[in-house]
Amino acid sequence: MLRGMELLLASPPSSLLSFSLLGPLLLGALLGGIGGLLGIGGGIIAIPVLAMGFGMEQQLAQGTALVMITPNVLIAFWRYRQRHHLPLRTVGLLGLATLLATWPAAWLAVHLDSHVLMLCFAVFLVGLALWFFHGARAAAQAANAGWHERWLPGVGIVGGFFAGLFGVGSGIVAAPLLTRGFGKPQAVAQGLALALVAPGAVVALATFAEAKQVAWQTGALLAIGGMATVSYGVAWAHRLPEKRLRRLFAAMLLVTAALMIRQAWA
Repeated sequence: MLRGMELLLASPPSSLLSFSLLGPLLLGALLGGIGGLLGIGGGIIAIPVLAMGFGMEQQLAQGTALVMITPNVLIAFWRYRQRHHLPLRTVGLLGLATLLATWPAAWLAVHLDSHVLMLCFAVFLVGLALWFFHGARAAAQAANAGWHERWLPGVGIVGGFFAGLFGVGSGIVAAPLLTRGFGKPQAVAQGLALALVAPGAVVALATFAEAKQVAWQTGALLAIGGMATVSYGVAWAHRLPEKRLRRLFAAMLLVTAALMIRQAWA
């Protein structure tokens, strides 16, 4: 490994430049496909990679990931809406509720200690992983879900809070709430969840940008790579079995959380 690092440092500047451009593009392409597949923006994976692999502070990693998330979720929402009827009134209601919670949470995020925020994010990942592992049994109970539609804004507020605080999470949190609480089909829930992510991501990005916590070049490269693959992810979301995929994703979240906790305490 040390030998590999020595070779990398000894490489000519043009090689390093090519890697610095190609790396974010390929990462963005991978995350775009995953984001479309799961109805998320891809930031849940991008942030740990940027923090651990690119050496970014937690706030900078979250702000940079938001540059990729914003266009990805808009494209994914459009693709989901082509396949499912997503009422614009419901979409607007969820988006408005999301905005109310995103800004104060994003303000809190940029003022927290980076290590504290990293640990909070790791705990968040663990909670999500447990939620995903529990998803199979909860999905069987979804048919009995009977929450009234008037509680839908609450989903937006909860999702907006996580979107602002961690730069991700509104789609991942909202989709299970919509399926288990309101009995929405999984694909419809993912499409509606993307309606939360889009406005929340814009507000959070503006807040992180004002605090100078965005690496625009890296974020733009991630976005370009993601936009090229997000539509394919949406297409696969309607073909692959959900149960195994979500369990693998949950296992990945647990591994990522463990790595981040280790880094925060290092």
